[in-house]
Amino acid sequence: MNMTMFEQFTSPELALIPTSPLSILIPLFLIYHKPELIGNRMTTALTWFLKMFMLNMTSQLTPKGQKWSHLLASLILMILLSNLLSLLPYTFTSTSQLSMNMALALPLWLATVITGLKNKPSSALAHLLPEGSPTPLIPFMILIETVSLLMRPIALGVRLTANITAGHLLMTMVSSAVINLINTYISISSLALALLFLLTILELAVACIQAYVFVLLIILYLQENT
Repeated sequence: MNMTMFEQFTSPELALIPTSPLSILIPLFLIYHKPELIGNRMTTALTWFLKMFMLNMTSQLTPKGQKWSHLLASLILMILLSNLLSLLPYTFTSTSQLSMNMALALPLWLATVITGLKNKPSSALAHLLPEGSPTPLIPFMILIETVSLLMRPIALGVRLTANITAGHLLMTMVSSAVINLINTYISISSLALALLFLLTILELAVACIQAYVFVLLIILYLQENT
């Protein structure tokens, strides 16, 4: 049964060729629009969302940090659409793959670190030693802060992977219970169906929150280094 539940996270193949890159690129196809379509409801909603995102999340950045606005807006749209599309039946959950999430988290985190070392190296290195640390503990504090810094991209990727994977596993188990009990215990099956409906609403919220948290942490790392 465990293999059956986790099969939904395996990459689909067509003629032994993985089709997961197509699933990853679907959000890009959705947000692309031709010039003659400007002004329709989808582009209006997308423009409003990006405007609110820029005002609430990137306004706290310095002018150098605000140069990342286009990248951050594209990132939150990609993760958000990937999370939401994965809730549809017969789709591939691209954000449940640790390799994809780490491929997003590691370069972005490294870029913020390099930006800090380039723009203000003294302040960036000062984060490795908290102010007022006792002299005998300085080597240990630097080691601890360095490990904490190196764990940031791992935490970014694992957090997104764990939340998306756990939610899909719960939905799979509850839906399997509904199918198995529908012919024998109708009342219990109805309760499980109601639970599945509530769980789906929760997963919609989790999909949005995890995209927000991922980009917010990148912004906080960028804010420290600009």
